[in-house]
Amino acid sequence: MESSVQAGNARYRSAKDIPETVPVFPLEGALLLPGGRMPLNIFEPRYLAMIDAVLPKHRVIGMIQPALDGTRREDGEPLLCDVGCLGRLTSFAETGDGRYLISLQGVCRFRLDREQPARTPFRQGHVLPFVADLDSASDTSEPDRPALLRAFQSYLEANDLDADWASIRRAENASLVNALSMMAPYGAAEKQALLEAPDLKTRAETLIAITEMALAREGKDVGNSIQ
Repeated sequence: MESSVQAGNARYRSAKDIPETVPVFPLEGALLLPGGRMPLNIFEPRYLAMIDAVLPKHRVIGMIQPALDGTRREDGEPLLCDVGCLGRLTSFAETGDGRYLISLQGVCRFRLDREQPARTPFRQGHVLPFVADLDSASDTSEPDRPALLRAFQSYLEANDLDADWASIRRAENASLVNALSMMAPYGAAEKQALLEAPDLKTRAETLIAITEMALAREGKDVGNSIQ
C-alpha cells in the first residue's frame, strides 16, 4: 500500500505533490508538525493577501520561525530559521471585521532553500520538503511513552492544570508526541528543537528534557505515577 499524507481534500505522496515555491509565514513561538492542526487569526493586510493568494491554488503555506538570534535583513525583516513545516489550509472563515480565521494541517517539514524575490506583500521561499514525513511508516522509532506521560502529568500538576486522560491514553504515539509538542508553552528555541528532531523518539526525549528543566526551575520533580 502506497504511503501518503492526507490533509483536507489533498493527498501528498511525494515531493512532486509539494509546490516548490510557497508563501512563508514567520511566526515566533509557533510550532506546526506533520499531522498537527494550527488555528490562526489572520489580520495583517499582507497575510490576508497571502490567504487570498493560496485559496484558489495549492492552499499550502510554510510556517517558519524568525531566526533565533534576532538578526534582520537590511530592510528590517527578520532572517528565517532553516527549517519550517508546510501546512495546508483546511478551514477558512471570514469574521466580518476584516479578519480570517483559518486552520492549517501539517503536511511535512521543509528546509528553506532560499527566499524568492517577490512582488507580493508576503514573503515566498523555495522549499525542500522532508519527504520521509510523507511516509508515516518510515519512522520506526519508539518513544518512551510512560516517561513522556509522567513528565506531562507532573507539568499539569505543577501548574494546576487538567487534561482529558481518556483521550490521551487512546492516542497513538505520533499523535500524542506531536500534539504535546505543539501545545507545550515553551519558547522559540525549544519549539525549533522539537521541530528539527530527526525522529519521533528524539522528539519525545527532547520534550521530556525541556519539561524536566522547566519543572526544575520551579522546584518541582517529575512524578513516578501516571493517571
